[in-house]
Amino acid sequence: MYKIGDFSKITNLTVKALRYYDGENMLTPSYRDEENSYRYYDESDFEKAGLIVLLRNLDFSISEIKDVLDNCGNIADLSYYLEEKKNMIERKIDEEKELIRKINLCIKPKQMEGIFMNYKINVKEFDPVTVASIRYKGKYSDVSKHIGKIYKVVKGNALGKPFNCYYDAEFKENADIELCVPTRKLISTDNITGKTLPQIKAICTTHLGSYESLNFAYKELLDYAISHNIKCLTPFREVYIKGPGMIFKGNPNKFITEIIIPFEQEASRGKGKTGL
Repeated sequence: MYKIGDFSKITNLTVKALRYYDGENMLTPSYRDEENSYRYYDESDFEKAGLIVLLRNLDFSISEIKDVLDNCGNIADLSYYLEEKKNMIERKIDEEKELIRKINLCIKPKQMEGIFMNYKINVKEFDPVTVASIRYKGKYSDVSKHIGKIYKVVKGNALGKPFNCYYDAEFKENADIELCVPTRKLISTDNITGKTLPQIKAICTTHLGSYESLNFAYKELLDYAISHNIKCLTPFREVYIKGPGMIFKGNPNKFITEIIIPFEQEASRGKGKTGL
C-alpha cells in the first residue's frame, strides 16, 4: 500500500490532484484509515491512475474520463473510446476550418462580392407537381440524411430537381421541413409520402452561392413583398438546381438555388389559405 505522498511520486499526479480525483469518485483510495483519514493506494489504484494520466494527456475532459472509467473494462474496450475521441477531434478540426473560412471572408472583402449579388425578383405561377416526400423536424442540414432514401425508392421515376418545403415562417433550430423529389407518378412507402402539391402563385429569385448566404436572397424577396403589399404564405420552397453531390460537396460558390415564396392571391384573401 502507498501513502498519498508516495503514490503522488509514482503516478506523477500532485497530492492536490489526487484529492480532487478522490472527491470526484474517479480515483478513490483502496483503503482509508478511519482514525486519521490517511489515504492508502494499491496496485489497482496505480493502474487506474495511469489510465487517468493517459486520458488527460489525450485531452479527455473530466466528464469524458468519468465515462471511460465507469464503462471501460479492458484495453480492448479502451480502443473504442480512443477511436470515438479521435473522430470527435476530426469533426472539431473540420468545424474550426470552416470557421477560419468564414473569418477569411470577412478579412478579404473581395471574397464576399458573390454574396451581395443583384437578385431579380419574378412573380410566377407554378403548376401542380407530383412528389415523393419525407417530412421531418430537425436541423436544416439534416436534409442529407434523407435525400438518398427518396432516390433509392423513386429510382428512374425522378422528374426534376429536389426541393425543400419550409413550413416555418421564421428561422428555427428545430425546423418543420418536407424534402420533396418530383416524380412521374405517385410513389409511396411506409416512410415516403406520394402527393401532388397544388398550383401556386409566388415571388421567386435565384441565388448563386453557398447555402450559408441564402438569407440575402430571402431578404430581397421579403423586401419586395413588403414594398408591394404582398402577404407571404408558407411553405417556402428552395429548389436545388445545382448543389452538392451524393458523396462530394464540390464548390459551394457555384451552387444554384431557386427560392419560391407563395403569396395570398386576391380571391383567397380572408380565407386563411396557405400555399400548399
